[in-house]
Amino acid sequence: MSQQRTPLFTGLLEHANQKPVQFHIPGHKTGKGMNEEFRQFIGDQALSIDLINISPLDDLHHPHGMIKEAQNLAAEAFGANHTFFSVQGTSGAIMAMIMSVCHPGDKIVVPRNVHKSVTSAIIFSGATPVFIHPELDENLGISHGITPEAVQKALTANPDAKGVFVINPTYFGISADLKKIVEIAHSYDVPVLVDEAHGVHIHFHEELPLSAMQAGADMAATSVHKLGGSLTQSSVLNLKSRYVTPERVQSVLSMLTTTSTSYILLASLDAARKHLAINGRTLIENTIKLAEKTRKQINNISHLLCVGDEILGSNATYDYDPTKLIISVKQLGITGYDVEVWLRERFNIEVELSDLYNILCIVTPGDTEEETSILVHALQILSEEFEVKNKDEEALQVEVPDIPVLALSPRDAFYADTEIVSLDHSIGRISAEFVMVYPPGIPIWLPGEIITKENIQYIHSNMDAGLPVQGPEDETLETIRVIKEHKAFR
Repeated sequence: MSQQRTPLFTGLLEHANQKPVQFHIPGHKTGKGMNEEFRQFIGDQALSIDLINISPLDDLHHPHGMIKEAQNLAAEAFGANHTFFSVQGTSGAIMAMIMSVCHPGDKIVVPRNVHKSVTSAIIFSGATPVFIHPELDENLGISHGITPEAVQKALTANPDAKGVFVINPTYFGISADLKKIVEIAHSYDVPVLVDEAHGVHIHFHEELPLSAMQAGADMAATSVHKLGGSLTQSSVLNLKSRYVTPERVQSVLSMLTTTSTSYILLASLDAARKHLAINGRTLIENTIKLAEKTRKQINNISHLLCVGDEILGSNATYDYDPTKLIISVKQLGITGYDVEVWLRERFNIEVELSDLYNILCIVTPGDTEEETSILVHALQILSEEFEVKNKDEEALQVEVPDIPVLALSPRDAFYADTEIVSLDHSIGRISAEFVMVYPPGIPIWLPGEIITKENIQYIHSNMDAGLPVQGPEDETLETIRVIKEHKAFR
């Protein structure tokens, strides 16, 4: 197969150029039936391929034509046996992975710092999570991956598990020894499912961590839109497994996917695959060089630390992606969120995320030295300004609470009889809701976990810092829904 081809994108263009008389949805009919201001902004070319699954254009739910060809090309590019396009983002692909291997009551080994989509899939499938504690970086206040040793212990205790779920790389670009984890899991005939949301590019350069397919994993949900050049919400699910059939995955994906699939998103996946396959290594080579140069410049600024390969050395920090700039700001005596707001207001810079101690900036093939020099200059001014303001202040101390105890399965907790109580009076109760800081979307606690005083204090710390704590029905977080306690009759 020629990676130069874009069967889906090209097919859409050819269909649009025929200017067929359309008596089907979408109702805007190539833009003529929509708000004119929006039409002019989007452009007639984009609107001409905003189509639906009519016969000439194939069907994502039962691909056999141009979508099938595009997915086959993607499978070859990613080293998979089968690739499925997702217009439900990587969240939808993650849910499909888990629901493809887990039935109600089945065990699945998962890191506790998983994205909320994993817990949603556990609730939907009725699976029972066997949590592994990720390694905590006490200097940065972030979680890394899980170790092969922890996976070995979990499977020794739970050899009947139906899957092992791994985040590779993490949001912050850190990878564990995925190949070793796969070897351990496969020795138990257990498939490995990988959240590769932040690693679409790693497959295309040898200096980056191993991709899921290179490491021998069975499935990987990969965000092409995050770092691969496709449009937001478009992702792929890669499959290379003797444990899971493509028919099963297709069936589950169809259950979770809209029947009104966006051909603009699908076409962007086709074009992004070509770009990565043909130009990926060169693009990523230049991106790595730009990121490393930026990292060195940031590390020359007082009171800032941009993490590099010194973070490696443990089993949970086996490799890292240098295009992720983790910038610790705690020495300035301010939070990462303070820096995010300051950069936005003073320099019109937007960062990927902030937390209590860091900001995360991502360098991609879409960046040049023009953008990175603006960031470095802004951070230099930041350091000078807050060095003076906070010269008598001590650096922020990293405090991260212990992971709560799971007292009830997330599914049972989600569907249990519940009541609403004050958050500050919920200590010791079992949560029926998610509470998380988003991004990155890792829960502070899950449905079924016991609420602790330390967790509540951590929530207040994040809220006081201005960080986006979300999840509960009560957006003020003054109250929380918990499992109702039934008292015995006297």
